Amino acid sequence: MRKTHRPLTTVALALSLFMAALEMTVVSTAMPTVVSELGGLQSYAWVFTAYMLSSTVTVPIYGKLADLYGRKPVLLFGIGLFLAGSILSGLSTSMNMLIAFRTLQGLGAGAMQPVALTIIGDLYTLEQRAKVQGVFSGVWGLAGLVGPLTGGLIVKYLTWHWVFFINVPVGLGALALLVVFFHEQVQHKPQKLDYAGAALLSAGVVALLFGVQGLGRNLLALPVGIVLLVAFVLVERKVAEPVIPMSIFKIPAIAISSVAGALFSAAMFGATTYVPLYVQGVLGGSATLAGGMITPMIVGWPVASLFAGRLLLKTGFRPLIVGGLGLTVIGTGAMALLLKPQSSLLIPELAMALFGIGLGFTATALLIAVQTSVGWELRGVATASHMFFRTIGGALGVGLMGGVVVSQLLKDPRVPVAAANELLGPEHGRGLPPAVFQALSGALGTGLTINFWIICAACVGAFTAGLFFPRVKRGEGVTLSSTDAAAPH
Repeated sequence: MRKTHRPLTTVALALSLFMAALEMTVVSTAMPTVVSELGGLQSYAWVFTAYMLSSTVTVPIYGKLADLYGRKPVLLFGIGLFLAGSILSGLSTSMNMLIAFRTLQGLGAGAMQPVALTIIGDLYTLEQRAKVQGVFSGVWGLAGLVGPLTGGLIVKYLTWHWVFFINVPVGLGALALLVVFFHEQVQHKPQKLDYAGAALLSAGVVALLFGVQGLGRNLLALPVGIVLLVAFVLVERKVAEPVIPMSIFKIPAIAISSVAGALFSAAMFGATTYVPLYVQGVLGGSATLAGGMITPMIVGWPVASLFAGRLLLKTGFRPLIVGGLGLTVIGTGAMALLLKPQSSLLIPELAMALFGIGLGFTATALLIAVQTSVGWELRGVATASHMFFRTIGGALGVGLMGGVVVSQLLKDPRVPVAAANELLGPEHGRGLPPAVFQALSGALGTGLTINFWIICAACVGAFTAGLFFPRVKRGEGVTLSSTDAAAPH
């Protein structure tokens, strides 16, 4: 059995995460321009939620498959699917095509981040992991720096289609390094995947998303989603190989991490989705300026995470989690109060930086706490479950906020929603009749301001959950062997 080349495998994993991080920043910057060209502002949220929804429902499935059949084949499959979705998204000629191919892209993304982070948990000890996670957060920082600028330059000098094509060389490089340098020894067992649980989970999340985005227009979606998810929990408690073992939530660190992760991810994805829309649609700024508003958040995250990795072994998990979430409350509250048409953008940018710093402290501590709480044979599903709650929080949060924006635009029946697309074009709606322009801009601004307060409320909820975070002991709650016998060699 050949040994894993740990440095080059780590490079491959960093490339995978860089691709996912770059995708978020570049697409957020370019999306207002995409909408102005393809039309369909009412479908704006679906470009993000379709991606997050498909990645959300597959995260725990990929995590379970990684525990059963090994990390390598699952990660390779995910990267390949992500690249296929990226190419097809770049070739889209309508919003419906773009939403469909973003769904395919998300099906691949569901494997990339949780499995890559699980491999890091396999390759490094707790002491090493705290430092490596800080380095990996530097990947997000690099993406945060180059993403908005790259997105703005692509939109200005090429076409928006290239924001998807830039993933291809990065993904091919990651695939090549993993194939050649990452090797693992897995003990295959005759186990069956829980198809019923996977189907109930997928259907329940889809119904829930339709419910929150409909804001009362889809009356049956919410109760149907709740019923399906309750059925999912009941099924998971009885099957031999559940997609998400309910027993892991008996571990307080995992249970609280799930709640806090879902809430702060709703805030994070809400900010990256709707702050650029506010800058272009309400303030009339460029795509580059719109991306620049979220750059402080995305840069502040890895900077704080780098320090968090070093502080973790000295302070423990709880101080970093509570302190970080406290900073997110201050940052998002300041953003909701100060991001106004008549105010300077410098103060909201500083608020976004504070928000990102808080996220960096929190996300690093929560992830390592989850991985530390279990052994190898549960690490994949525990990591994936944590990422699942983070992605479902993001998907539901963005969906809810999309519903708020659409409901505000639909309030005045005399104003056509389709005209709102012109607010995001290069002329920023100057060709519209003044009354229509004022009504649309006001409705969009009102909806987005409500969203900023929703983002702040999500951070307050996450901070409240963090106050109950327990002390974490290595291997807490593990009933199986905690040896790393099946770890990469």
